[in-house]
Amino acid sequence: MDGERWQVVGTAQGVIKARILEGRLEAEGIPVRLQYEPIGAIYAITVDGLGEVQILVPEIWVEHAGRVLAKEYAEEDLEWQEEQQPAPSTGPGLQSGKPRGAKEDDPSS
Repeated sequence: MDGERWQVVGTAQGVIKARILEGRLEAEGIPVRLQYEPIGAIYAITVDGLGEVQILVPEIWVEHAGRVLAKEYAEEDLEWQEEQQPAPSTGPGLQSGKPRGAKEDDPSS
């Protein structure tokens, strides 16, 4: 991919926002490079273009990357799954959910 020509498909204010866009593109299988001034990233300066991050993709991916970045997501579009919390265990070191050695009538445990 080093012989390919890379083109700017967007810019972001700050590295954090750029990393989010980078992740969206990578999730679609698009190779991405970020280009920015190191001083802007070190001091989180976002004035006069110092915090600007350019998002580059290989020339053959420009059109697809543009479509990916143009798509907006609403919360309803996202498929959230509730994480199941494991039930408290009574395994080694615990008796009835209390640490080993804790007295049954000890209110601090």
